[in-house]
Amino acid sequence: MITQDQLRDLVGSTAYDRDGDKLGKIGQVYYDDETTDPKWVTVNTGLFGTNENFVPVQGADASGDRVTVAYDKATIKDAPNIAEDGHLSVEEEEQLYRHYGLDYGGTGHRTGIGHGTDTDGTGTVGHDTSGPTTDNAMTRSEEQLRVGTESQEAGRARLRKHVVTEHQQVQVPVSHEEVRVEREPVTEANAGAAMDGPAISEEEHEVTLHAERPVVDKEAVPVERVKVGTETVRDTETVGGEVRKEEIEVDDAGTTGRRRD
Repeated sequence: MITQDQLRDLVGSTAYDRDGDKLGKIGQVYYDDETTDPKWVTVNTGLFGTNENFVPVQGADASGDRVTVAYDKATIKDAPNIAEDGHLSVEEEEQLYRHYGLDYGGTGHRTGIGHGTDTDGTGTVGHDTSGPTTDNAMTRSEEQLRVGTESQEAGRARLRKHVVTEHQQVQVPVSHEEVRVEREPVTEANAGAAMDGPAISEEEHEVTLHAERPVVDKEAVPVERVKVGTETVRDTETVGGEVRKEEIEVDDAGTTGRRRD
């Protein structure tokens, strides 16, 4: 038999049938609303936990996180399809009793999640309506944003080289020869050259003049190297998201005492 201490840990345990075949995880424990005795557990028997079947607690045994019920898998899977909504009506429970061959007895008690005040002798005040009572406090939870960064491609940069033509002007020094007439008197030193030839005659003397002109030629020479690199720039962006949180309110309708927060 399952003890009161073991009842607190049933939810989430793995259920097995009487032959040792795995059934699935236990979802909830249902208690008699008047006697607070545990009567049913729901077991996720469908693929991915999509189907809940009610199984009697009677005859079940718990060991660690393993619960063995007193019925075979086929009987459990063929149980009446009853919505798991927190309570069983008298009619729904009667169907389950009939399916498992149990004596209903016509008690007419409703069955639901949770049990009465201080039934286990631990001093717990009140009871949980959504599962086995744990203590006298309710846990409030809220969602929090978890943010981080991931690296992704934001763009690409490439070097592309093309040819452009531009006009350049360069100053080039040039030289040329010009005619300059020099006259010198006949002296003893040049008398021989002066008197060489006829005394009176017609004659021409020619001198070749030279001049430099600019010459343009081209050659390709390397002038610089260009490469692409990256650098990391730190910035801050604002992100947001919708988060949910639980709020706890006290419903004290119908009470005559003074509530203290």
